[in-house]
Amino acid sequence: MSKIILFNKPFNVLCQFSDDGIAHKTLADYINIPNVYAAGRLDKDSEGLLLLTGDGKLQARIAHPKFKLPKTYWVQVEGVPDEVALDKLRNGVVLKDGKTLPAQARLISEPDILWERTPPVRFRAKIPTSWIELSIKEGKNRQVRRMTAAVGFPTLRLIRYAIGPWTLDGIANGDWVEKDVSPDDLPEIKASPRPYKSKQRTRKKLHRKQT
Repeated sequence: MSKIILFNKPFNVLCQFSDDGIAHKTLADYINIPNVYAAGRLDKDSEGLLLLTGDGKLQARIAHPKFKLPKTYWVQVEGVPDEVALDKLRNGVVLKDGKTLPAQARLISEPDILWERTPPVRFRAKIPTSWIELSIKEGKNRQVRRMTAAVGFPTLRLIRYAIGPWTLDGIANGDWVEKDVSPDDLPEIKASPRPYKSKQRTRKKLHRKQT
């Protein structure tokens, strides 16, 4: 049975084991297990769930775009989004690299399991903040931050809470746990349907071969 590591990545930690030469902390400062690799990425300035495994096939299945595993984020934004802004997130936001897929978005209270961030978020005294729970099934570069900015509510703090069936529950910031992966944890990759070919196009190809 395959194993997977669930790591609650702190802020300002690089999602790699090698040092970048700029004195940033890396995964090696927290995880002392040889031959495991991140299944997906999490930006240096984002926090929360990162999955790691030494099973190459499992790593590929988690990161494979055909899976479209839902990723759930807790997002602290500047301001308080109304239903119009939330509907824009739900229906897809047009970014420079295309329109995002439909998402799930709702306002939530500040999460109970939240930890202190170092350094703390900088706030503007006269502008309130709020929390959104946002679930997406794709991974454009810095997508969540760009989505909230596009609807007028810049991201102040970004925490990934869940990837597919795995969550941060019971994992303190900077800690990790190892779990078995059962066959039911990930769906099978479905083959893409073959492109439709009309009978007329097939007859034309057959006629060209005969002549």
